[in-house]
Amino acid sequence: MTTQNLLVELFVEELPPKALKKLGESFAGVLAEQLKVQGLTSADTVVTPYASPRRLAAHISHVWLKAEDKAVQQKLMPVAVGLDAAGHPTAALLKKLAALGADVSDPATLAASLKRAPDGKAEALFYDSLVTGATLDVGLQKALDEAIAKLPIPKVMSYQLETDCELPGWSSVNFVRPAHSLVALHGSTVVPVKALGLSAGHTTQGHRFEAAVSPVVIANADAYADTLARDGAVIASFDARRAEIARQLAAAAEQVGGGCRPIEDEALLDEVTALVERPNVLVCTFEAQFLDVPQECLILTMKANQKYFPLLDAAGKLTNQFLVVSNISPADASAVTGGNERVVRPRLADAKFFFDQDRKKTLESRVPGLDKVVYHNKLGTQGQRVERVRWVAATFAGEMRPGDKDFVKSVVLAASLAKVDLLTDMVGEFPELQGIMGRYYALNDGLSADVADAIEDHYKPRFSGDELPRGLIGTVAALADKMVTLVDMFGIGQLPTGDKDPFALRRHALGVIRILIERDLPIGVAQLINMAEGAWLQAEGQPVVELLATMPQQLADFIYDRLAGSLREQGYSAQEVDAVLALRPQRLGQVGRLLAAVRAFAALPESPALAAANKRIGNILKKAGDVDAHVNPKLLQEPAEQQLFAAMQRFVPEANAQFDAGDYTTSLQTLAVLHSAVDAFFDDVMVNAEEMDLRLNRQGLLKCLHDAMNRVADLSRLA
Repeated sequence: MTTQNLLVELFVEELPPKALKKLGESFAGVLAEQLKVQGLTSADTVVTPYASPRRLAAHISHVWLKAEDKAVQQKLMPVAVGLDAAGHPTAALLKKLAALGADVSDPATLAASLKRAPDGKAEALFYDSLVTGATLDVGLQKALDEAIAKLPIPKVMSYQLETDCELPGWSSVNFVRPAHSLVALHGSTVVPVKALGLSAGHTTQGHRFEAAVSPVVIANADAYADTLARDGAVIASFDARRAEIARQLAAAAEQVGGGCRPIEDEALLDEVTALVERPNVLVCTFEAQFLDVPQECLILTMKANQKYFPLLDAAGKLTNQFLVVSNISPADASAVTGGNERVVRPRLADAKFFFDQDRKKTLESRVPGLDKVVYHNKLGTQGQRVERVRWVAATFAGEMRPGDKDFVKSVVLAASLAKVDLLTDMVGEFPELQGIMGRYYALNDGLSADVADAIEDHYKPRFSGDELPRGLIGTVAALADKMVTLVDMFGIGQLPTGDKDPFALRRHALGVIRILIERDLPIGVAQLINMAEGAWLQAEGQPVVELLATMPQQLADFIYDRLAGSLREQGYSAQEVDAVLALRPQRLGQVGRLLAAVRAFAALPESPALAAANKRIGNILKKAGDVDAHVNPKLLQEPAEQQLFAAMQRFVPEANAQFDAGDYTTSLQTLAVLHSAVDAFFDDVMVNAEEMDLRLNRQGLLKCLHDAMNRVADLSRLA
């Protein structure tokens, strides 16, 4: 018996475009996995998913018509339970065997065929049987049912079946879209499976308008993609169709000339790929007068509302041409291009109208309107929140540049106006433009470029990998805005749970971390939290809200947890991260150097012994309670403790000086020479001596050593 390739297709109404790729991958993946579990695939099996606007399909190579029979040994029960004193099978044993499909007509012979083997302290009975391998029709039916059940459907719809159901016209089925046909071919043979009221066949439908024949007959599993392309005018593969769109977009841009290129947007490309069956890219134009509107507005409306690809020139500026991915390929495309140009014109006109209207009022004149916008029912209005951000930004700016009144004034102005564009018509229509439009309106009002940039940049970083604020004003404003959000939400107990994070607190925390690290700002995490908390007492016109007493600790833990995860993703080991963050370093810009120092220390031959000794010292001090880091040299009696003290006197000041200079790696390496003295101390010295003065002196010596060794990181975490 040889394998053949399998093709399964479910033909449906238009699938949700944003979910199509995942639906296609899931359908093919679960189908193949279920066949594998049943032993119907081979080691050479390759799975190829297909997904177009109206179909989900999978091509699975090297599929058996029937799985191999398998010898299975099953444990039954202890011998004492399964056999009576005379060695005859008990009723419990016969019942168990009957459930497994064994012939119990001759109990004595059946009992004699069972195997005995030790099982723990007792001897148990085992039953050997041959499990018949699944046939493809049964196995595929099970796999198909599972694949449909596990589809990541964003929203299920119900519809009634007309055929192959208990009550035609009344029996309902739940699926993402109404299904019309099912194809299941093993080689050229139809596999008799059913799904969603459909029986498998070998016919499907092609393009709604341009298919050469209807229905499209699939001769065999391997001919699927080629047959659909030839007879159905459909590129079945999502990836192939996406690549073809990208190719045509590039070719059309090159034809336009002038170094033009289509805007790069992977999500848009995926969505358009899910909307067309055979793409045809066309060039369209709009009136050049609309280019007076900020290009972000025009680009967004073309992308979001029409799924067009705007064309940028060589300098990255928007042109008055755009690309349309059509689903039809007429000989004369003028009607298609003309229709799309007529459709986009009102959208662009709306954007121009909003822009012109918004500029009639200054940002500053809109500030009072923030008092009418509810931020949170427990936290007051957006205006009150802005006051908190202003206060934090001003305080932080004063810490950054003491005495620079102009800098503080600019930061306060940016923080005051950062949220005002939320009240404009443009942002009301396109919320994605918040901050961006604020910058344009600030420049229109005659504000400095630094302040205008800060208004846009205070949202940054918006996502993983996003750029940071361009200038220091924007950096301070961004930090203040994010910290106020974090303190506010943690203060009222609105913590993220599981995958639910409605206020994007994880993103805000990661943004704070990136700014502090990459800008190496001279401010600590605790200081930032205290600043943001202080805004509730110092900022004007705040509502009466009592923040949770646990907030500072919870928020600090949250930030350091996010930092730990980020560092591990960057390639640092859990031990290295744990050792550094155990000390809660306040200035996060130093964390990278601390980690480098710990990594270099861990590579030293002395590292394991010192880490273990440090852990031991920590345990001793923990049991001792409050230990004074003080040593009386006159009470050092044992040579080992005298030698350790002498070594510390020589090397600890040097290591401390290196630490203070920021040379953390050398500081740890300097301390590493103490390992032999530390080992000798623990070999020869009784720390908890009976004499209290000796005991306290030795504990003080260890405390001094512990403090010196753990300035960079908690070295015990490396043990």
